[in-house]
Amino acid sequence: MRTARFTLDPAFTVGEVNPRVFGSFVEHLGRCVYTGVFEPEHPTADEAGLRQDVLALVRELGVTAIRYPGGNFVSGYQWEDSVGPVEDRPRRLDLAWRTTETNRFGLSEYIAFLRKVGPQAEPMMAVNLGTRGVAEAIELQEYANHPSGTRLSDLRRSHGDKDPFGIRLWCLGNEVDGDWQTGHKTAEEYGRVAAETARAMRQIDPSVELVACGSSGQSMDTFAEWEATVLRETYDLVDYISLHAYYEPHDGDVDSFLASAVDMESFIENVVATCDHVGARLKSKKKINLSFDEWNVWYMTRFQEDSRTHPLDWPEAPRLLEDSYSVTDAVVFGSLLIALLRHADRVTVACLAQLVNVIAPIMTEPGGPAWRQTTFFPFAQASRYGRGEVLDVRVDSPTYETAKYGETDLLHATAVRAEDGSVTVFAVNRSRTEALPLRVALNGLDLTEVVEHSALADADPDARNTLDDPERVAPHPVDGTALTDGALTAVLEPLSWNVIRMS
Repeated sequence: MRTARFTLDPAFTVGEVNPRVFGSFVEHLGRCVYTGVFEPEHPTADEAGLRQDVLALVRELGVTAIRYPGGNFVSGYQWEDSVGPVEDRPRRLDLAWRTTETNRFGLSEYIAFLRKVGPQAEPMMAVNLGTRGVAEAIELQEYANHPSGTRLSDLRRSHGDKDPFGIRLWCLGNEVDGDWQTGHKTAEEYGRVAAETARAMRQIDPSVELVACGSSGQSMDTFAEWEATVLRETYDLVDYISLHAYYEPHDGDVDSFLASAVDMESFIENVVATCDHVGARLKSKKKINLSFDEWNVWYMTRFQEDSRTHPLDWPEAPRLLEDSYSVTDAVVFGSLLIALLRHADRVTVACLAQLVNVIAPIMTEPGGPAWRQTTFFPFAQASRYGRGEVLDVRVDSPTYETAKYGETDLLHATAVRAEDGSVTVFAVNRSRTEALPLRVALNGLDLTEVVEHSALADADPDARNTLDDPERVAPHPVDGTALTDGALTAVLEPLSWNVIRMS
């Protein structure tokens, strides 16, 4: 096969990686919370009921901002239910997922969870703009963040949380453009309530960072017009607009599935264009950044078919959306990470949906073990080695034909230069059958050795980690990668996610 090529030069960059790009998402959905992060009866549970085996994996994963409590769940959320003595908290019907919410895990428990993950774990709180509005949002903000001396701040203190939670990053609702959302609104309706909520929250604290709801996907009929309408109302009041995208193979078309990041990059660029158009119309010098606060591989069609044949009858924490991820899924997942990094100048928040059990990199068994899915590894490696400045990568690659996206590069890649001058290349070979030779010219970079080349690939593209075989798939070292005559040379295995570190 023809060699794929690109050049790295520190004079040509995209932007600095914001650590929030490595965020995740905990929703009251399925077993993400209950028997996921929180299981007081588990042998490893600490005094707060948090599974310490899960905490260890979350730290290893390297997540930063963790979005909570939804998701669709937030559009029916009454925050008052989730605070105070657990025995006094009400049980509620959750319309989003047709389950019963016990509220055993609530706002205080969420903050305690973040603190135990570590200082890198930042709260990203969503407010309910589906069934509620301005008043409830600022009451939640006062309860969570005001030090003392008011009814709600003193109520928090009486509940045992003397110190404010310090939540800076807030989502103004969730997917309210979708007719599946409780409290679905038109762009005009949402734009007005989002603007008024943002204005009120900034009156309490001008330093808050606010995320307006963008489209639930690029395929929505209202896409782009939704963003434009919402931003005309909120442009000077918010910092981000959200994007959500999930990918799966359709009708056995694996080649198009492997090119999913083509759609993700198009989505990002179209939203950026829309934001900048509104800014130009308003004659504003401000730039709206992007919060890609839901993204993943999700076999959504399977879930929709199952929910039609097995309607839920208000169970507690049922097994929902527990997709098992293959090597193929992990390669697509890694390519989505590359897409986010390639747009680090504008995508400054991103949340992998979700963290545990629900379309997640971490799986658990109630009362039993926790393990890493195949998608765990690309995220953990990107979070660890993808900190610094993204270098501009323009590939010259062999191509292949896809039914959905047309002619597509076999190579998808980016590179990040760390503060110490070391460089990490993240690369995916989309070919299912052939290895891909790679040559990277290195201009103006003081690099002398390949520290490591690891690949996630397998002779069986359907290989996966399971309860019975939790370590079936893991990255492995690759031999033969070298730095000679100012260039990196490597061979990328078929259908592989690659991390090449140079110093």
